[in-house]
Amino acid sequence: MAPTTLKVSNRSPKKPIKKLPSSIEITDKTTVQDVKNQLAKQMGGMDPNRLGIFDTKNKILKDRLSLVSQNQEVMAGKEILVKDLGLQISWLTVFIIEYAGPIFIHLSFLLTRRYIYHDYSPLSPSQKLSMAMIVLHFIKREYETLFVHKFSLTTMPFRNIFKNSAHYWIFSGINMAYWIYSPNSYAARTSSTVNYVDAAGLVIYVFGELSNLHTHLTLSRLRSRNGTERGIPKGYGFNLVTCPNYLFELIAWTGMLLVSKSLSTVIFIILGWAQMHQWAIKKEKAYRAEFPETYKKKKYVLLPSPGAVIKALVG
Repeated sequence: MAPTTLKVSNRSPKKPIKKLPSSIEITDKTTVQDVKNQLAKQMGGMDPNRLGIFDTKNKILKDRLSLVSQNQEVMAGKEILVKDLGLQISWLTVFIIEYAGPIFIHLSFLLTRRYIYHDYSPLSPSQKLSMAMIVLHFIKREYETLFVHKFSLTTMPFRNIFKNSAHYWIFSGINMAYWIYSPNSYAARTSSTVNYVDAAGLVIYVFGELSNLHTHLTLSRLRSRNGTERGIPKGYGFNLVTCPNYLFELIAWTGMLLVSKSLSTVIFIILGWAQMHQWAIKKEKAYRAEFPETYKKKKYVLLPSPGAVIKALVG
């Protein structure tokens, strides 16, 4: 394919990008990331990750490794629209920061609890177990961020770090820690030894965490390192719902609820379910759109019916 010249326009005329070239040449091997790199270079070294590339119908070209020449809207209109997405930060960095918050917040109560509540009594077994489970949950998440997850997008807007971190730092960090470790909490009133409810919660928690890790490993195997390709996940949990990783996440937190016995844990579970349910719906729609011939449609995106669970267990 001979080089093709595309018109380059500002997607937001009221907020034009300075020094944006009026055109750019592409070949049949030019990717979206190549276009970003080329434009950024011509603009004096701007961070290419700040640039959002859109077709003439204002649909963003999300896959950075996709070939521009294969986008029908772009090639039909011979034009791309460009928007400055603002200061960027890597997904890896955001995940590490947002998950680190609850770890340090909960552990800090070992040193600050006596000053917060003006109480010198030790943590009860249920409170200690709650702390261990919550901290280990987020340590697991940090491990998955560093060694399991493979991000199709390299960066996100910097402002998102405050929104993402606030969710975890406030609702699973400060709010849960303050109420769970209080001398007046239900967890503080348990006997001197771990009871049957705690034991049941721990079993449910371990099952949920290990199952969640398994599904994350399954999803990770569908993509090469630094790649953007997508595949259809199959196997454990994926025969029940679209996103079993979210399902097992909720199961793990249900185990933590039995141990912590705190309304703050309930609040975090409800908020988590609401957000993950929306993500699961979008994921189901994405699978159906991308793999219309091969993807087996799911009736349940996050929570299966009891009948579906029994059917899966029986075979």
